[in-house]
Amino acid sequence: MMASIKKRLAKAGINTFFFLLLLTILLAYLFPEWGDSSRAMVNLDNLTYYGVSLIFFFYGVKISPASLKTGLSNWKLHLLIQGTTFLVFPLIILALYGVFGNQQNLFWVGTFYLAALPSTVSSSVVMVSIARGNLPAAIFNASISSIIGILITPLWMGLLLSSNQGDFELLITVWKLVKQIFLPVLIGFMLHRWLIYWVQRYGKVLKSFDQTVILLIVFSAFSQSFAGDMFAGQNVLGLGLWMLLLFLFMLGVMYVLAKWLGFNREDGITVLFCGSKKSLVQGAVMGKILFPDPVIFGVVLLPLMLYHTLQLILGSALAEKLAADAK
Repeated sequence: MMASIKKRLAKAGINTFFFLLLLTILLAYLFPEWGDSSRAMVNLDNLTYYGVSLIFFFYGVKISPASLKTGLSNWKLHLLIQGTTFLVFPLIILALYGVFGNQQNLFWVGTFYLAALPSTVSSSVVMVSIARGNLPAAIFNASISSIIGILITPLWMGLLLSSNQGDFELLITVWKLVKQIFLPVLIGFMLHRWLIYWVQRYGKVLKSFDQTVILLIVFSAFSQSFAGDMFAGQNVLGLGLWMLLLFLFMLGVMYVLAKWLGFNREDGITVLFCGSKKSLVQGAVMGKILFPDPVIFGVVLLPLMLYHTLQLILGSALAEKLAADAK
């Protein structure tokens, strides 16, 4: 029993990389000076810049034109998932921000940032598979969400940051994202036919590369935030509780919407997982551009890190329960 649970948790993302993330934050706390590119032996900013472009290039290669064409048929389901991901989720946080938010509290900015992000790919697909949901629809929505997010996420952040920070340049930021992320995805997608065999053959190597780049981004951001003493006096425990309530609330919203619109069990499961999850990978790589000051970025990234942890743990438990109920 325990071996089976451990195996499924590993598939959902609670694996070596999960614990390496925790270790990375600990190292950033113990050795904050290592994240200073001006003092480090290796310039992490340059390394991660090109690493991010390569991540999205290979992501583009993995996107199958045939699967995208097939997935368009279930457009009502896709419209609901993308609508909740990029419209309902941000509007809920924006409303809460208007009532309770504090412009000086970067945790609120980080919460809105995670709300504006696309859905995660791997864990959503795995959990839908475990729960016996509509797997093709999950794959389609996770892929489309990542592409849409390249344009929608900076537009949402522009709405918030332009009102709070006069120096936020939306068009410049969007162009940076297009150049560093969207163009590599597009080029990779165009080369799908010729490179997909090699990408699949060396999938484990590429996965390790992706994870290394993310760990470097997290380390750079958190180390400089720790060096700037940005977490002093911050209620991290309260933030964790807030992320827990937010995740449970969004699961409830997804469940109610799926029932209200009359989706069957398989489609409802896909809505539940794809609509409530947010991508740490996209959040880490896009955040380097949206929040160029690494001292601030580390604090903004923390809500997403906590939400990511909760969606893995609680989402895995929920997927197991749904799978058991289906037997």
